[in-house]
Amino acid sequence: MKTNMEIITQKKSYLKKAIIAVIILILMIISFGAGLYLPGRSEVIREIAKKETVYLGKILGKYNQPQKGQLSQDINFNLFWDVWDALKKDYVDKDKLNEKEMFYGAIKGMVAATGDPYTVFMDPKIAQDFANDLAGTFEGIGAEIGIRKDILTIISPLADSPAEKAGLKAGDKILAINGTSTMGITVDEAVNKIRGQKGTKVKLTIMREGVKEPKEIEITRDTIMIKSVKTEIRPDKIMVIKISNFNDDTNDLFNKAVEMAVKDNPAGIIIDLRNDPGGYLETAIDVASKWIDSGIVVSEQFADGKKNDFYARGRAALKNFKTVVLINQGSASASEIVSGALKDYGKATLVGKKSFGKGSVQTLEQMKDGSELKVTIAKWLTPKGYNINEQGIQPDFEVELKDEDVEKNKDPQMDKAVDLIFHPVAKDKK
Repeated sequence: MKTNMEIITQKKSYLKKAIIAVIILILMIISFGAGLYLPGRSEVIREIAKKETVYLGKILGKYNQPQKGQLSQDINFNLFWDVWDALKKDYVDKDKLNEKEMFYGAIKGMVAATGDPYTVFMDPKIAQDFANDLAGTFEGIGAEIGIRKDILTIISPLADSPAEKAGLKAGDKILAINGTSTMGITVDEAVNKIRGQKGTKVKLTIMREGVKEPKEIEITRDTIMIKSVKTEIRPDKIMVIKISNFNDDTNDLFNKAVEMAVKDNPAGIIIDLRNDPGGYLETAIDVASKWIDSGIVVSEQFADGKKNDFYARGRAALKNFKTVVLINQGSASASEIVSGALKDYGKATLVGKKSFGKGSVQTLEQMKDGSELKVTIAKWLTPKGYNINEQGIQPDFEVELKDEDVEKNKDPQMDKAVDLIFHPVAKDKK
């Protein structure tokens, strides 16, 4: 039992803290109201602030509705510093700890807590690598990767890349990198491990659908320089436009292909979006607008149900050409926007396999230190309202490309596309 003196002392302590809290609030109000900055405030005030800030934070607003920009829950940030200090004090190899890496790692963990594989924090090095990707130049194996059902997965090997030459396929699951398990790994961590200087090697342990045992594939890294659009006029007068990414150079290269089509008047156009992992939204809209005169190309749907519609740009130079689009399980994001829009408007027939299903919208926010935050803010909807995310785009004609076809230099998906240019049939027939 507490004595009367102890109770009185405790009350005085509470009263003292309450008075100190009021004094701090009054000082803050005076400072902000008068527009004053007090660089020379006394050590007493500094010590009071240090001791009482956490206390006040636990009391003020604990049961009130949070104001914009404030915490919605009572969080004691001292825990962060307690863990930080414990690591610096007790970790067996504390002399090897890098404070900047610890700091970035903490931010990555916070962002990863969203559970969304496409919402990621990129430290300055990874942010620069990401910029190089969009510019079309980097050193590595040349494969797009993502998280699929919590497993690191090859979205697509890039054309003529070391990854493709080594035999990697879209849909391959990466179980280990250089013998280290990928369980729980993030995409940016995996990219960092797989990339490296030209001439060095990386070993991936992969599991492929239909194969019983994991397989190790050793790949020699190289400089990857990619032109995102390649155009070919076949002997049968069909134009094939292969888009490998929707990157910085895509618009100019694709516009040149469009000019060639208008000039040469091919028998038909095949747009090859197989293993195209995506890229810029604006570029996808520009490409789709070459067939779509007017109307919605794609919509963003936000968590609150609001929609933001993106419209065709009225430059449909290819709208009168018979068009077939090739897709597969490596076609993602921007390539799904294009194929979904052309399918909904009846501007093209889709051939191949169901696409990857990466139908979410990310914004990229640059930080002052060169790092970047990529945040998922919405989901893509096709013009008819179909949700691309995790569903993918279903082709009108499902055609498989098997390993033995590749080994024999055959392409039944391309063959079907060519046949549809010369012999169009009803899309509901398989």
